[in-house]
Amino acid sequence: FNAQLPRGDLCAENDHGCEHLCLNTGGYYVCQCFEGFVLNDDLKTCSRVDNCALADHGCEHLCLNKEDSYICQCFEGYILNDDGKSCRNIFKNNCLFFKCCISYSIIYPEFNYLLIDMDFGDALPITKLISGKDICNTIDHGCEHVCVNIENGFACKCFEGYILGEDGKSCKRCAEGVLDLVFVIDGSKSLGAHNFEVVKQFITGIVDSLEISPNAARVGVVQYSTKVHTEFTLGSYISGKDVKEAVSQIKYMGKGSMTGHALKHMYENSFTDAEGARLPSSKVPKAVIVFTDGRAQDDVSEWANKAKNSGITMYAIGVGKAIEEELREIASEPQEKHVYYAEDFSSMSDIAEKLKTRICEGIA
Repeated sequence: FNAQLPRGDLCAENDHGCEHLCLNTGGYYVCQCFEGFVLNDDLKTCSRVDNCALADHGCEHLCLNKEDSYICQCFEGYILNDDGKSCRNIFKNNCLFFKCCISYSIIYPEFNYLLIDMDFGDALPITKLISGKDICNTIDHGCEHVCVNIENGFACKCFEGYILGEDGKSCKRCAEGVLDLVFVIDGSKSLGAHNFEVVKQFITGIVDSLEISPNAARVGVVQYSTKVHTEFTLGSYISGKDVKEAVSQIKYMGKGSMTGHALKHMYENSFTDAEGARLPSSKVPKAVIVFTDGRAQDDVSEWANKAKNSGITMYAIGVGKAIEEELREIASEPQEKHVYYAEDFSSMSDIAEKLKTRICEGIA
């Protein structure tokens, strides 16, 4: 658009309507666009130059305009080849071009899945390559039962009553062997009602991996705070469904933390014939899972040692402000298989998966 007007700063004196720039030229003014843009037919507004349309770009998948040029880009699940134009599938031929590596963290199932470019040796997080993708339906994950998409890739999980194998993919049924298992759970004020519900979910997860019956696994629960209370005994319920229902009904105490007193109560009562435990002559494995979120207000070593010396396998789980020394005093040897710690309750499900495997190995 242009107009002949008296000389002067015509752009400043008039409502020129130019989207980008107005230029005075003789007795006229004209609209002009920034570099990389072209003037539209109305001679006022501007549009970015479509470099992809102007050039024979040769991109196999996508052409993206840059300020003064263009680049080629590939669809999700592909990467650009050295020629900068053609694309290759990162999962082609079961990682022919990439080696899929799995790195296990201390507690399953926090995996880090990396794709390694065998041509250049560059390690790239899978999330950068297929972020937001349904990874389980993108690759040959190899999970025997269920593949679950997680933030950093995928994880294999098993149906109820099964546990994940050491390869992280196969599933095996927890041995339908006999076991007397007692949970000793912290109900102190520091835990909080919400986290107490997380602990109950943790118990339910362990129960799901066991065959609960009078002739297989039996489960009891003891809650402790300032006082100790047997929520239900080893002989109270004969099915997993009934045990889980009983767990759901447990009420949070919310007072002190007498862990040592709870261990004494467990040792003297929980594994007696009166509470449904099998006799020592039956050779039934006995195990205790102790949960705590802070320092005990009494000594834990005396009754923990008595329990261990009597043949009870002791597992210690600590969260948050739990004291490592106390966890080690409670747990059986080797401690790397019987002590579990997490900074917060978000990792409880991970501990449960690890613990399921340990328990099942013990009754296989």
